[in-house]
Amino acid sequence: MNSEITRRRFLARSALAAGGVATVMSGCDAGTSGSSPGGGTGGETVTLTVMYNNNELTKEHIAGFEKDNPGIRIEFIQTDSTRLNAMLASGNPPDLVRAAAVGSANTNARGLAADLTPYLEKSQVLRADDLLGVNDSFRWDGSKIGQGPCYGIVKDWSQDATLWYNTKLFDQAKVPHLSAGEPVGYDELLAIGKKLTVSSGGKAQVYGLGLEWAWNLWAPIMTMILQQGEQVYSDDLTKVDLTTPAGRRAIGWYVDFGRAGIGPTSLNPLPDGADLTTFLAKRMAITQDGYWFGGNFVKEAALQGSIAMAPAPVMGDKRVSPTYAGVGAYIPAKAKHKDEAWKLMEYFMAGPPAEERAKSGWGMPALKSLMPKLPQELPYQTQAFQVAQDELKHAAPLPDSPYVTNDKCNSVIDKHLQRAIKNQATVEEACRAITDEINKELKQGKEQIG
Repeated sequence: MNSEITRRRFLARSALAAGGVATVMSGCDAGTSGSSPGGGTGGETVTLTVMYNNNELTKEHIAGFEKDNPGIRIEFIQTDSTRLNAMLASGNPPDLVRAAAVGSANTNARGLAADLTPYLEKSQVLRADDLLGVNDSFRWDGSKIGQGPCYGIVKDWSQDATLWYNTKLFDQAKVPHLSAGEPVGYDELLAIGKKLTVSSGGKAQVYGLGLEWAWNLWAPIMTMILQQGEQVYSDDLTKVDLTTPAGRRAIGWYVDFGRAGIGPTSLNPLPDGADLTTFLAKRMAITQDGYWFGGNFVKEAALQGSIAMAPAPVMGDKRVSPTYAGVGAYIPAKAKHKDEAWKLMEYFMAGPPAEERAKSGWGMPALKSLMPKLPQELPYQTQAFQVAQDELKHAAPLPDSPYVTNDKCNSVIDKHLQRAIKNQATVEEACRAITDEINKELKQGKEQIG
């Protein structure tokens, strides 16, 4: 699997960047750096410790930053949640940490991230008025996301419920193409997936629909619930209820998908755990992936004429098209070199690397000023750009409780979906079990954080 697929796989798990619920607390903020901007207090070189993915923050990026900032040297650490937990617990964290906006409530409630508002107010490079709404998931007012101080910045993102499909496989199955403007309903999408699936000997030779099952379940199920006009969490973020009509419908849809055998699940996983290889081999007609997925086709001339993007499907009357992650970075509250870390934040999120990312099409930029940089040279890029721009009207943040990680929710849901798919439990029983187990996790998290 290439480096970009590895990058994307991290999206669903990036909420774990700070590990599970812990008791590390700090009252520090971004305005208490102990070093002067651009170098040490006496002119010596500052060593900035950064934990990121090396296929995102590359050696070339690091070299460019160090050239522009000769008083700063970067010590790079590959993303490692276990190591990060130990560093946070010891009070000696990295100066900059890779993390997702969705799921950041846990980190912020524990006081682990520095408030970046003072820096945003002064910066001429990374400005608050240039931030797209996806960054609001990094905001935390002490009780919920979306408002209050900003504790992180997104580097790039996608609305991950959108669809990519192979028009030739649609034509072969005599199935009309998906609309570029109107979303397909989830029930219709399931029916289309069945028509597109080609089986032999009881096994699918061509999957009709891929959901990136191995990456995320909780985020798409939350999206389905929101699309039906219901809440996911209680007002105090301490409880969920998947036994409601909206919850049962969402879980039931996933059970129907699994039983139909039209796409990979944890009971029938892909060898590499991702849809791309199968999609490129023309063995998957539709995959549910964000705008970033189009970056895979720049060098696939044979496929460029037969791929298209479609809006996020809907379950209910409300169009909701969120990001499942929104990967970026935060500066730990106990970081030793906050000023220098902010310089790197400016460079990586708004400087040459950010412009490079936008032009590549590997995700949408998190800054308004960079949106026009998205590629439109190839016909499929032009089509995807228009769909993505229209989809922005329906962007909405996913709810985020500080008391449970998305990864834990994913594992609970997958366990009970498997039981229901195998007819070891009814949909109603699965919904009750999922509700009970997630609420147990929420209760424990609340007790630990306070």
